[in-house]
Parts: sequence; structure tokens; C-alpha cells
Amino acid sequence: MTGRTHLIESLMERFPHIPREAVIKEDLLRGGMAFDDSALSDTTNEATGGIKPKSYFIFSFDHRTLPELGAAALRRPPEEIVLTGGPYELRRTVVSVRVNPASPYRVQAGPDGTLGLYLDGRRISDVGLPPMPDYYRETLPNGKSVMEVAPTIQWGYLVYLTVFRVCQYFGAKEECQYCDINHNWRQHKAAGRPYTGVKPVEEVLEALEIIDRYDTARASQAYTLTGGAITSKVAGLGEADFYGRYAQAIEERFPGRWIGKVVAQALPKADVQRFHDYGIRIYHPNFEVWDERLFQLYCPGKERYVGRDEWHRRILDSADVFGARNVIPNFVAGVEMATPDGFATVDEAIASTAEGLRFFMSHGIVPRFTTWCPEPTTPLGRLNPQGAPLEYHVRLLEVYRATLEEYGLASPPGYGPPGPGRAVFSVSSFMDSLPATGDLPATDGLPAGEPETAA
Repeated sequence: MTGRTHLIESLMERFPHIPREAVIKEDLLRGGMAFDDSALSDTTNEATGGIKPKSYFIFSFDHRTLPELGAAALRRPPEEIVLTGGPYELRRTVVSVRVNPASPYRVQAGPDGTLGLYLDGRRISDVGLPPMPDYYRETLPNGKSVMEVAPTIQWGYLVYLTVFRVCQYFGAKEECQYCDINHNWRQHKAAGRPYTGVKPVEEVLEALEIIDRYDTARASQAYTLTGGAITSKVAGLGEADFYGRYAQAIEERFPGRWIGKVVAQALPKADVQRFHDYGIRIYHPNFEVWDERLFQLYCPGKERYVGRDEWHRRILDSADVFGARNVIPNFVAGVEMATPDGFATVDEAIASTAEGLRFFMSHGIVPRFTTWCPEPTTPLGRLNPQGAPLEYHVRLLEVYRATLEEYGLASPPGYGPPGPGRAVFSVSSFMDSLPATGDLPATDGLPAGEPETAA
């Protein structure tokens, strides 16, 4: 048995209560996957072909830059893959594609032509690819593709609207040290790819009109409005009004069609109220990393403009507007262990993150996390190309579920159904590792501001 196979099987044995699907998924997310030429979509034009290609919807989520990816840059890999079967008898598991040519995991066709995921040369699962949705074959009146303006992820569940493609936290003294949003913008522009900096509201509405027309099965159930932080103005507007105007236009044109979500800074309560007034129903004021020292080091712009303690106060205040259940701050799981400043042991890193989970969950707020991908153009990615140890990610799933159960809370809304074999959230395994219950609505019938009880 080779090294990586031995590691994942030993973790499956040590943590039998963690779905084995989640163990493999976390390893793919933290370390990436390689693609044989037989598994690439051969899609130079994203509106053609039978497979939904990777859209690079906000970050690169790759372990190499576009010039370093070779064929995988010219013939795009799929947006996501779905794993099933194999020797571990995997239930259906949706995984976001993070390309790493050096990964021990490889997607390739077998002797019979069917795609599989291979680890250390052994086929460990069947691989399904996302079919090209009909709406991706359509274009806006100005010729732009739907994928450029309103890509969908999570196997079609979420419309991801990155309406501001750069961040005003800029340069070494302000950019978050794990984030490549600004470089991702630069590399796509340098490659001559369409990558709109500020998406006009009307273009977003036109793209959503096409999605709504062709998505007759209503697979898309939520949209996320997001982009870089705004510290001054964009189009003459501050952050709440800039992002909020998109929600207002969407809700006026398509009332109730999608659950409206926004990823933005932790803003003052009056601005948060404007988000709600514009029609947003779920607010993601991401706290990124819990430890005070690491927050200051890794998020210098957020520390300078807002500060960690004020950021946390604003998260709690926003529950008065949205209801605690609908405030879902994200953290980047794994950066806690990044050298040279992160925790040296898994025990220390887990203890710190658990403290943050208990802080928010004790107030009825359920965070979620994205598994850190060490992109090579970021300071932390360059220093930590292997990311965090897989054991950290497996134990995080354990402590996350235990803390959720301790406070009697349910999985957050707007992420599709939880449970192994059911979850569609693709950039971490937290939904795969939770009990398989129904997908709850965004507000659970609570008016904004009404305090929540344990579910």
C-alpha cells in the first residue's frame, strides 16, 4: 500500500464516524487533482461541448497558474466532478475541481473508456461529469456568455454572481494572505479570456432570464452576490448599495425565484439593514480565521479598516437584522496551520477553531467553511504548497458536527440538503458530514430580527 492510500485508510479507520466520502473529498480539495487528457472537456469555447467547464467564478482554486497548467488551461477541466462506488463504496459526492498536475489523485479513462478517480495508480471511484446546461449554450444580446456573467456551481444549485472581480484590499499590506482574487483577475485578462471587472446590472438580469427560461427543473435555487471588498466606492456606491442594487433588481424581476445571499464585509448594522431591505435573505460576513494573531497577520486589510473585534461584533449585530440562522460567516479551513506563523500541531489548530465555532454557535450563528486551496500566487500558498494536513480537515469535520449538536443547531440554509450522498456544496465537506435531514428554508418562517431557539 502506497503512502497516500495508507494515510486516507488510516484516517477512515481512526474516524469511522466521519463519512469516508468526506475524507477523500477533503483530500481532493486541500491537494487538488490531476487530469489525464482523456478527461478534459476539449472546450475552448465554453458554449460548446457536452461537459460544463470550470468557470473560475472568483478565485483560481488551482495549484498552478494558467500558464503552468498546459492542456488543462486550454481544454478546461470540468467545474466539478461527482464520485461514486469503487472499493470504498462511495455515495454520490460532489467535489469542486482544483487542478494540481502533481497530485496523487488522477482523473482518467479506464480500459473500458469510463472515467475514474485513481489514487496511487488504483481506481478508487467512478467519476461523473456535470453535463453542459442548456443555458450555457445561450448568449446575452451583447454576445457575452452566461458562464461569464452568471456561472452555476454546486451541481447547478447556486448561481454565483461575482459582480466585482477585484478587491480594494490591494497589495501586500492589505490583501488577505491566502486570497488570489486580484491575481485571478490579472491572469484571465493576460490570457485574453473574457472576465468582466464590474458586471452591469442589466447583464446580470439578462443572464438570469436565460437561466430561468431553460432551468425548467428548478435545479438552481439560490444566488450569491459577491466580489472584492469595497473600502471606498465602486460606480459611486459604497459596499452595501453597490451589491444591494443587484439584489433589488433581481428580486423585482424574479420575485422569490432564488434565495438571495450576499458575501460582503462585516458592515455596520445600518448597512446590513439595507442589504435586507434590498431583498437579501442570507448574509455571509466571513471571519476567515479565528485566532487573533493570525487574523491580524493573514487579513491585514480587514484588520486595518475594521479590526477583528469589531468584525465579530458586527457579525453578532447582523443577527438582529437577518435572524441568527441566516447569518453564515465563512472561515478558510487550513490556514491556521500555514507556516511560518500558524499553529505547529493539529491539536492547537483544532482547539483554536473550535473556540471560534463555540463563540458563534453559542449565539445561534452557524459558520461554514471553505477548504483552503494553497494557490501559488498567494504568500501563504507559496510557502505551503501542500496546504494543511489531512488529519486537521478530518478532525475539523468532527468538531464542527459535535459543536453543532452541542448547541442544538441545524445545518445552515441555502446550501442544499445535508448528508453523505445528498450534499451538493462542493468546496468543503461540512454538508457531507452532517445528518441527512431536509433542506430548510432561508428564514424558517422567522421574521427578520426575531431571536431563534435551538432547532
